[in-house]
Order: sequence, then C-alpha cells, then structure tokens
Amino acid sequence: MPRHSKKPRRLVADGRVYMWTMRHSHRTDHDGRSVDCRQILTLSPQPAGTGGPLRIVFADGPGRYIPGGAPFGSGDVGFTQGADLNLHEPGPVRALLDVALARGWQPGERRAVEVDGWLLLEAAAAARAGDADPESP
Repeated sequence: MPRHSKKPRRLVADGRVYMWTMRHSHRTDHDGRSVDCRQILTLSPQPAGTGGPLRIVFADGPGRYIPGGAPFGSGDVGFTQGADLNLHEPGPVRALLDVALARGWQPGERRAVEVDGWLLLEAAAAARAGDADPESP
C-alpha cells in the first residue's frame, strides 16, 4: 500500500528526531490562473514544542522548476541547468537539513523560520553527490 502523501515522515539526524512534510501551494490571480507556485518542505523538531519548524521554500521563477506536471515528478525541484533534488526522498531532505544547520538554523528556537530553498539547493545536491560540505555557499 502506498504511503499517504500528507502524512508526516520521521527523520533522525544527529540524534534528534524531526517530522517532515512537503506541500505545494499557490495563489490565484484575478483571472483565476494559478500563480506564485511554491514547494514547501517543513521540518519540525520533536517532541512537539521543543523547537519551531523550519520551512524550506522553493518558489517558481526563471531558470527553476518545481512540481507542476510532466515531465517532472511531484517532488522534483531544481535549476533548469544545474542541481536538483527529489523532496519525496529522505536523503535530499536530510541534505537540506544539514545545510540549514551548517548555515545557522537552530532547531531549539521556538519560532518558525522560513528559508529560501534555492540558497540551499546546490550545497545540498553537492553533499548528496559527495562533492562538498554543507557549509559551502
């Protein structure tokens, strides 16, 4: 039986437990067209209440792609000529978490933090490929 796509998934990193979810959002313009598509990966430290969530946001834009139909998979985000990740897989999620931690995100902070995912993507993809450490820009 396939996994329910909206059910949070568990990730353990350096002894800390996180629950993570992914969702797609957009707004509708005055003509009813979908605009401002965004893919949002949310990691929440566990147990609940021990820290605020980290929201890694991938907004649609020139030279970028996010899920929106063929030929891309529902979890694919990337640069049209460069790095990409599949946010349905725990490995890329862990790589993004590692980069966010290396760049200063504190999971114990009690407030929600939103980060531009495009600023993390290349370092996370390189770390997945074994080419760089997460602190690389």
